[in-house]
Amino acid sequence: MRAALVLLLTILIAGCGPTVAPAAAVTPGPSQGPASATRIEPPPVTPPTPPGTNLPAFACVDSSGGKTGVANVVTARVVPQAGYDRFVLQFDALVPTYTVKRQASPTFPSGASGQTITLSGTSGVLVQVHTATSAGTFTGQNDFTHAEYNVLKEARQTEDFEGHVSWGLGLGKAACLRTFTLADPPRLVVDFSTTGS
Repeated sequence: MRAALVLLLTILIAGCGPTVAPAAAVTPGPSQGPASATRIEPPPVTPPTPPGTNLPAFACVDSSGGKTGVANVVTARVVPQAGYDRFVLQFDALVPTYTVKRQASPTFPSGASGQTITLSGTSGVLVQVHTATSAGTFTGQNDFTHAEYNVLKEARQTEDFEGHVSWGLGLGKAACLRTFTLADPPRLVVDFSTTGS
């Protein structure tokens, strides 16, 4: 036992004993507390489509659409825009089923009377909305005349009878159109191209 102790002391004094490497340098990282657990990156965000850029193309055809249900017509508007003239019908609940039909003249039936009315222009479009009424809910004009517009010269309500509301649109020339609906508030929109026929 004494010999082993002497040998150990000799090794230590001679400097040949075991050496301990200095501790490796540690660069402090982010806190590893519960709040900074593995970060999950959210998926990339697709930017929303800018308003007015996802509209249907103009076409020289009749159209139809809407939803099954009953609604009241609240108001109507006509607005000229760059490249088109716009007609809008606004509803209180939804855009009910509708048809938009082109015709060679601006003459339209006036309700159930059998009478006809002729609007400004040389051709026309009949907008008919089914399961709708404007009685008691409609505010604003029901006859718009705009000789200065490029295409849409006159828009007039021609019928509100037994769940059918119709508007005649008098055009200064036959024009291609696009029809679509918007929500919040519910609207039926008919645009007439002013850049071609």
